[in-house]
Amino acid sequence: MREDAPFLDILQGMATSDEKPGRIKQLRMIAKIIQQANPKGMPIVFLSAVAALAVVVVIGALLGYLWYALFLGIMVALLVGLIVFGQLAQRAQYSLLHGQPGAAAAVLQGMRGNWQVTPAIAVSRDQDLVHLVIGYPGVILVSEGPGNRVARMLAAEKKRIARAVLGVEIYDIQCGDGPGQVPIAKLQRHIMKLPRNLKKPAVNEVKDRLRSLPKNVPMPKGPMPRGVRMPRGPKMR
Repeated sequence: MREDAPFLDILQGMATSDEKPGRIKQLRMIAKIIQQANPKGMPIVFLSAVAALAVVVVIGALLGYLWYALFLGIMVALLVGLIVFGQLAQRAQYSLLHGQPGAAAAVLQGMRGNWQVTPAIAVSRDQDLVHLVIGYPGVILVSEGPGNRVARMLAAEKKRIARAVLGVEIYDIQCGDGPGQVPIAKLQRHIMKLPRNLKKPAVNEVKDRLRSLPKNVPMPKGPMPRGVRMPRGPKMR
């Protein structure tokens, strides 16, 4: 059994559960994920919050506004702690998914906005994958695997899909650690920077056209982290 199996179970439970956990329970789940991925993670969160509180209180004391600075410092400390908490949660997620088949699909399914993600529309015998994403940029094909192997898969899928969506921009992205590939930790950011070529009605039309396209091959053997979404840090209310 993999050492990170409990870690993956927590994330899958958060993503697939029919009942959304309460805010406190959700925070505890994410804290456990961070602790398993990085034992120093939670101490860093607390130290960051305490440091922010200390800085604000010291400045307020020097200016003669101690009690006002204490109240303001607590608010700033909470904000800083939440920001660090969220960043560590994302790093822990990337650390878990790195190297697993379907890791890119898990990251893509965690994107916010009007995106339709279809994992593994093409799978090779070596478990190289191509995922389909439809959104405002157009059609995006994201591959997982060595560049020398996935290039042909991407070209074949791009040619096949182009017949169904004439005139729509099609992007192909190789996700991985090789030359010319986009690391999984930067995949979401890379896609978000693509130009918005379509409006919402056009996006829905593209979705309808491609919905009936069959997958080329069955899913590969071995676990795929389907349904795993990026844990998001809590928001200040």
